[in-house]
Amino acid sequence: MKILASFVLAAAAITLAAPAQAQFAKPEDAIKYRKAVMTLQGSHFGRIAAMANGRIPFDAAAVVENATVLEMVTRLPLAGFVPGSDKGETGAKPEIWTDTAKFKSVGEKLNADSVKLLVAAKTGNLDMIKAAVGPVGGTCKACHDDFRKD
Repeated sequence: MKILASFVLAAAAITLAAPAQAQFAKPEDAIKYRKAVMTLQGSHFGRIAAMANGRIPFDAAAVVENATVLEMVTRLPLAGFVPGSDKGETGAKPEIWTDTAKFKSVGEKLNADSVKLLVAAKTGNLDMIKAAVGPVGGTCKACHDDFRKD
């Protein structure tokens, strides 16, 4: 029993210590991670925006589903902007690393806007969803304008 308990304790310690270690083995891994996150953000927000703009039929359940994923995914990008990941196949501008406070602030605003979009989505009210889509899109654009290469 002591051996099992020791094993469980050791496994828990390793699991809990893992986040403290470097999250990415190579800078290229961080770049791949953040590209994947951005693809997810664009895909899920794009579906909501298409419904809000009338390009595709409105489906309240689909908006909630996509807004739920979007809200969660908007918490992820900052982890992928680690030192050394400014080189290679990346569209990231150097300002991400030179104006980190502003970059972090925009990321936090995107998440806050996504939370508001999720709240609106859960109402099922298309007008409320439309009103919440604009700020999310605006924050995405602002981040791309300031921190993404053309």
